[in-house]
Amino acid sequence: MARVHIDFPEHVRFTTVISVRITDLNYGNHLGNDAVLSLMHEARVRFLQHFGYSELDVAGVGIIMSDAAIQFKKEAFYGDELTIEIATGDFTRVAFDMYYRLKHNQQEIVVAKTGIVCFDYALRKVAPVPEVFVQRMQTVL
Repeated sequence: MARVHIDFPEHVRFTTVISVRITDLNYGNHLGNDAVLSLMHEARVRFLQHFGYSELDVAGVGIIMSDAAIQFKKEAFYGDELTIEIATGDFTRVAFDMYYRLKHNQQEIVVAKTGIVCFDYALRKVAPVPEVFVQRMQTVL
C-alpha cells in the first residue's frame, strides 16, 4: 500500500491554537491518532465560526465529512500548543476538501485532509456547494 502524502495548498484560510489535553495522549504518552481527528474537528468548527458558518449552515446547507487522510510527521505531547492551519480546495459541484496542518514550534506534527460533502439535512440528500462559499474560499487573502 502506498503511503499517504498530502499536498497542503498555498493559501491558508484560517489559523487557530489548541493545546494537547491529557485525554489526547495514548499509551506512548504522546498525541494519539484518534485525538488528531478530534482536534481537526474542533479546528473546523472554529474555522466555520470565523466565517459566520456552522456545520449545519454553510450559506444555507449543512456539511458532512466523507473521508479523512492523516499524515503523521512528529510527536506532540501533553501541554504542547498546536498551531492548526486550515486551507480549502478541490471544489466540485457538491463537495470540497479541507486541509489541516498541525504545528508545534514551527515543526509540522500532522498534515491532513478531509473530504467535505454539502448536505441538505431536511431532505436527507447531497446539495450543491454554495457559490458564495466557493468565492470566499478562492479569494486570495
